[in-house]
Amino acid sequence: MTAAPVALLSVSDKRGLELFARGLHELGFQLLSTGGTARALHTAGIPVRDVSEWTGFPEILDGRVKTLHPHIHAAILANLHLPAHRQTLSDLSLSPITLVAVNLYPFEQAWRMGASEAEMIEQIDIGGPTLVRAAAKNFEHVAVVVRPDDYGWVLSRLRGGGLSREERALLAARAFAHVAEYDALIAQWFRRYDPEGVLPKTLTLTFCRTQRLRYGENPHQQAAFYREPFAPPSTIATAEQLWGKELSYNNLLDADAALELVREFEQPACVIVKHTNPCGVALGASITEAFLRAYEADPVSAYGGIVACNRLIDREVAEAMVAPGTFFEVILAPDFAPDALVLFQERKGWGQNVRLLRTGELLPPDQLAGYALRSLTGGALYTERDVIDWNPDTLQVVTERVPTEAEWADLRFAWRVVKHVKSNAIVVAKGGVVWGVGAGQMNRVGAVRLALEQAGAHARGAVLASDAFFPFPDSVDLAAQAGIHAIIQPGGSKRDPEVIAAANETGIAMVFTGVRHFRH
Repeated sequence: MTAAPVALLSVSDKRGLELFARGLHELGFQLLSTGGTARALHTAGIPVRDVSEWTGFPEILDGRVKTLHPHIHAAILANLHLPAHRQTLSDLSLSPITLVAVNLYPFEQAWRMGASEAEMIEQIDIGGPTLVRAAAKNFEHVAVVVRPDDYGWVLSRLRGGGLSREERALLAARAFAHVAEYDALIAQWFRRYDPEGVLPKTLTLTFCRTQRLRYGENPHQQAAFYREPFAPPSTIATAEQLWGKELSYNNLLDADAALELVREFEQPACVIVKHTNPCGVALGASITEAFLRAYEADPVSAYGGIVACNRLIDREVAEAMVAPGTFFEVILAPDFAPDALVLFQERKGWGQNVRLLRTGELLPPDQLAGYALRSLTGGALYTERDVIDWNPDTLQVVTERVPTEAEWADLRFAWRVVKHVKSNAIVVAKGGVVWGVGAGQMNRVGAVRLALEQAGAHARGAVLASDAFFPFPDSVDLAAQAGIHAIIQPGGSKRDPEVIAAANETGIAMVFTGVRHFRH
């Protein structure tokens, strides 16, 4: 065995490789490498020994087999506390490999770029994960580095006398996480061949932390924000923060709720959310009109809320938003005009407390179809996202009176909004404005009562949307007393005939959708 320590370097991501390798060489390490990594080091003038020279066995099968050799893995896996292991290395004339720097083939990037199946198969790394797992298992004697961002501090520790056991264990933890993330992506890609489809027996998902949060839902809870590898554009996960202090856990929840609702509409729309429920929603001929109508429907609840718009924020709407007496925690939009940004940044009393998020052009809900994960104590629920839209073919007018053209427009508007309100959910709307919301109530008639009370005089001539059927006709009676002209609901109650009869008696038009929109 030679006296020089040995480091094996084999990386796809070559950021920082030259500086790291040169530093190791200056510390007296003998460098082993393969393929493109070895070529990069040769080009940089850094002495390196090819793995095939170390093993006495060439790379074969177009590079599919390079490091899968007993001489490599014996040198990594030897427990140097055991005399028998040290003797085995001596018998084989092998030095222990005490540092392994490996990152894996760019499978995710290939998938993102739409590579063919054959190309994807070739991006499944075999030797790399094997090296990483071996080195991480033997962290008592081997430092394994999978992140280029770790090169600097690892070199610093080596120059200062070496890595501690705790530091090697940290590197091992990151290594196993790196391999687990990689394997999860591969399993996700192969799921297309699973007869159980998108709901397989074993669900492997991977998320990358993008932000440590100051705290969770409450100050005594830790939290972080994680993004899925293929997060679609125009979502909260991909939004760009242009201004303001860090987003909080609750900011992110509310901003997501606001964004997912505002993308429901084609014409200029504004949504204001508090505690994940909309307190203001309106359409307008312009985004300024939409904002003013949404705000004026409930200015008390709007204070400190989250605002989402589906059009560029120009100076005109920005001036309305920063008017005296207003304050918003987060404002989201496809983009912000430069002169609008200045207004928010210079608004007296706001400072960094308002966060501005640019989403890019909003995709419609049907382009964001997929699955949502909800954690439970000891488990998780995995469900299709509720992106189903208004479908004229499934609508059924069940009353004697048919909605007017204006009522049809408001029914469609209210139906899209109620989908985003916590159940039991009721929405009262008129003229493209939400005037009343009954959210999260334990009984439906209670939600109706809240929505009507909030709407007040605006309920007269308005429409009412319910996320689920009415179990009793009492909700229809309340609606009629308040002056509601039309109701939209899924239908499906065993008392539907009584509910319909109550609507007929009061002249209310009623539409069944056949689709329920529970949200918990």
